[in-house]
Amino acid sequence: MRTQVAGVLLAAGEGARLGRPKALVELNGQRLADRGIGLLRAGGAGPIVVVTGAVTINVLGVLTVHNPGWQTGMGSSLAAGLTALPDTASAAVIALVDQPLIGPEAVRRLIAAHREGATVAVAAYNGAPRNPVLIAREHWPSVLALATGDSGARAFLHANADLVTLVECGDTGSPEDVDTADDLERVARAVTTREAR
Repeated sequence: MRTQVAGVLLAAGEGARLGRPKALVELNGQRLADRGIGLLRAGGAGPIVVVTGAVTINVLGVLTVHNPGWQTGMGSSLAAGLTALPDTASAAVIALVDQPLIGPEAVRRLIAAHREGATVAVAAYNGAPRNPVLIAREHWPSVLALATGDSGARAFLHANADLVTLVECGDTGSPEDVDTADDLERVARAVTTREAR
């Protein structure tokens, strides 16, 4: 019976603008990959699949899947992650490795929305859709058909806006990306402040 809500962490990129793979970047002594896994796990997702590419990531307790086509963009990584999930997963929460300020409560809210009937749930921040995203298994074939280049699930979400349940998460964290050195410095300050509380 498909009852699990799995977690997929997309962590395959080389971090071209940052100058190094984001998955291995450390904030307060913890790699972004480990933070992403912790986010999904603390939010109640499981099992967890981590999609790698530019670098190898070894983490106990998760399934690591190498995407040989990682250079083609996020779409191939999303496909690798979804196809690696067990048959027991009814849905997947998809998170990006470069958003360490997202809180586990966002994942919990997406899973709750799914339990209440949503087949596509997107975390919103002050009304603006961002990440993470939950997609039920019934939609995975359509997601995979549209996941090309660096769009990930975006093409599917735009084409099926009527299916999307927006879940407000503005009070749970921030979807800021770590794309550049300046981003990393700003996010590192925010992480330090949050974890000092």
